[in-house]
Amino acid sequence: MPRIFGTDGVRGLANGHLTAELALDLSVAAARVLVDRGEYAGPRPIAVVGRDTRISGQFLEHAVVAGLASAGVDVVRLRVLPTPGVAYMTHALGADLGVVISASHNPMPDNGIKFLSRGGLKLDDAVERDIEAHLEMAWERPLGGEVGRVSPYATPVEEYVDHLLSTIHRPLTGLKVVLDCAHGAAHEAGPRALRQAGAEVIAIGVEPDGLNINDGCGSTHLGPLREAVLEHGADVGFALDGDADRCLAVDHEGNTVDGDQILAVLAIAMAESGQLVKDTVVATVMSNLGFVQAMKAAGLGVRQTKVGDRYVLEAMRVSGYTLGGEQSGHVIMSEHATTGDGILTALHVLDRMVATGQSLASLAGVVTRLPQVLVNVPGVDKTRADDDPVLAAAVAEEEYALGDTGRVLLRPSGTESLVRVMVEAPTQELAQDVADRLAGVVHAQLAL
Repeated sequence: MPRIFGTDGVRGLANGHLTAELALDLSVAAARVLVDRGEYAGPRPIAVVGRDTRISGQFLEHAVVAGLASAGVDVVRLRVLPTPGVAYMTHALGADLGVVISASHNPMPDNGIKFLSRGGLKLDDAVERDIEAHLEMAWERPLGGEVGRVSPYATPVEEYVDHLLSTIHRPLTGLKVVLDCAHGAAHEAGPRALRQAGAEVIAIGVEPDGLNINDGCGSTHLGPLREAVLEHGADVGFALDGDADRCLAVDHEGNTVDGDQILAVLAIAMAESGQLVKDTVVATVMSNLGFVQAMKAAGLGVRQTKVGDRYVLEAMRVSGYTLGGEQSGHVIMSEHATTGDGILTALHVLDRMVATGQSLASLAGVVTRLPQVLVNVPGVDKTRADDDPVLAAAVAEEEYALGDTGRVLLRPSGTESLVRVMVEAPTQELAQDVADRLAGVVHAQLAL
């Protein structure tokens, strides 16, 4: 059967691709994988289920809970909670399975289902394939007292916030912070955490109605955050996405501070405190060359992976690294979290500001971002992108001309028939020229 799981769970148009029937069937299959493997300690497996604020999350949550319980799993409902909060509660409650119902930064009509293993970790590919295989297998339903129990959990937000606060070691008193929660899953936990840490918080994007998640706000639309920071004279602003696993920032002047710059700030802080394992930070191949150069200047290494937080996490787990992330603001601090955590990221950036007495603009200034241009070339055979000799020669020629002042990256899309051409160069004009030339070669050589 075709793969149902993508790079981050199952995601698509709610009630279109992602139906209640599919949600129920996936949950039954996931429960049966747990039962078949016998990887649980109690009389029945235990699962926790949380969601973001999308209106479709209500019926999908009920479908997921029904599927799990019908297959003999006890279910704890966390209700609305950020993805990293669900991951934390999966670990804290000793659950055998965590389920997140969210489409993260996607528009409201989409939704998704992501399964977490014991400890709050993302499922391995092999387990996802096993779940897919179980979708088509006959099974014997539990009866009578063998079905699962369903119960609400009273204090998930409070316990998650307590965990976040335990990771910083100084009060944030004196800092005025704007926090945009994207009308999403962090609308309660985000402001609560920053206020309890001592900051003065102006919270926006905290009035979810089920329809307005990510709508002109949050990490994909920094305009409202920038305006609020300038209006209130705030020291800094942070924008989360719908499930709060990402965090971008603006400084006191309204300038964007992206994930690369945030990673650099945290990497230097962790290196100074001896918490950066092997003095290395994990990033993807899309990270700006300016970030790599800044880390080299600071005496730190950069381990680069394919695009996608799962690949960052994989590299971190294999080698024991403690910090990794993406330009998009998905930052993973493995000492405190098993996934990206936007609130955690904001707290630690603020902690660094207090510790150094510096503004975010000053701290982020360690990275001089090179102009970056990304051109998508559709209608091409992306499978030949790595093997075409004419294209390889064109890339080599442009890379030779750029030398150490820039770089070229050609990346086939994982979901569409297109190739992405990314170029960094000393000027925007040069980056655009190089990208356009290479896009022309891609189209000429690989056109369908």
